[in-house]
Amino acid sequence: MSDTTNPPRIHAQDRELVPRVLVRLMTSLVILCLIMVSAHVWTGQPKDAVPPKSDIVMERVLFLQGDMSGAARVLDANGSLIADLSPEEGGFLSGIWRVLQRERTKARVGLDGSIRVTAMENGRMAITDPSTGWSADLMGFGQDNAAAFAKLLLN
Repeated sequence: MSDTTNPPRIHAQDRELVPRVLVRLMTSLVILCLIMVSAHVWTGQPKDAVPPKSDIVMERVLFLQGDMSGAARVLDANGSLIADLSPEEGGFLSGIWRVLQRERTKARVGLDGSIRVTAMENGRMAITDPSTGWSADLMGFGQDNAAAFAKLLLN
């Protein structure tokens, strides 16, 4: 039989699990951040963290197809096959395809639209989806992943 004179405690002890001072400090920090961001927006301050503008050196319209395994197929504007990549080779391209599918679903546009891959004079590359306006600067994804799209520009 069990000992019912001292049943196990289900609830925490009477002391505070998180000190009240810490909760107040964290709440103050969140409010301060909200005030700072709001003031930045309301005063019309310029955006600092945007890629630098540069002239386009090369641009290509592509159609990207992928699947959840990581395999990817890339077609040019005429529908000719440029690359048919296995899951080991096409992981990043297939990841971009999944992002495009999500953005196009959110925007309620066709899932099979084209993308624009551009190379700029300053060495940066970007992907743009004309149907949703979504774009990504490839510099943030690393040199190897940017090289995957650079190869598609040159094919």
